[in-house]
Amino acid sequence: MSKAILGKKVGMTQIFDADGKVIPVTVIEAGPCTVVMKKTAERDGYEAVQLGFEDVPERKLTKPEIGHLKQAGDARKKYLREFQLDNADELNPGDVLKADVFAEGDHVDVTGISRGKGYAGVIKRHGAQRTPTSHGGGPVHRHAGSMGSATDASRIFPGKIGAGHMGCEQVTVQNLDVVKVDPEINLIAVRGAVPGPKGGLVAIKTTVKNIAEKKGEAGTSVNPQKASARVNPQKASARTK
Repeated sequence: MSKAILGKKVGMTQIFDADGKVIPVTVIEAGPCTVVMKKTAERDGYEAVQLGFEDVPERKLTKPEIGHLKQAGDARKKYLREFQLDNADELNPGDVLKADVFAEGDHVDVTGISRGKGYAGVIKRHGAQRTPTSHGGGPVHRHAGSMGSATDASRIFPGKIGAGHMGCEQVTVQNLDVVKVDPEINLIAVRGAVPGPKGGLVAIKTTVKNIAEKKGEAGTSVNPQKASARVNPQKASARTK
């Protein structure tokens, strides 16, 4: 992971590119994040930094939390997350990371807690099929129905789909484009939607996907086995009348 920052989801909007095309984007208030703790390979076995985001009054922190945050100076942060950054050895407690750690054109993964939707049935939660509505189906059309044998194994295996709490889970959306960065007001606009409600905490990290570089324009193939090679007499499109 080369770069990362914590932020808060502001909402969705749309912007226009140089060609006048509409780009749907999610605006994220990214940072400023303070380096609260630094881990080294000699002491901890790996290199990482702990970032703190969003100021909070000291009265809302416990004494152990205040003592932990003192190593970063006067930082009183509500959220703490650890990241293994490439430049972790260059950062020290008290350093501040802003939205300009990312630039336009970067590809990022955004992690957040999805919006909670309360208790939901098996059809809405997992897309299960309803029972037939004719021939005495009764008032159980949206119920889960039979789930297993009564003899062997006489139980429900873990992971079986069913009704329950829907949403409110950690979700990561991968390979989003950074469309615009405004370091003065700490805003990052990424193409597409990110998980969570407005005001929810999100973590922006360099994507783990391998981004293929775009090559030049394709020319006419010289392979006689391809349809684009018009010199191949075996192809119907290349035969002369």
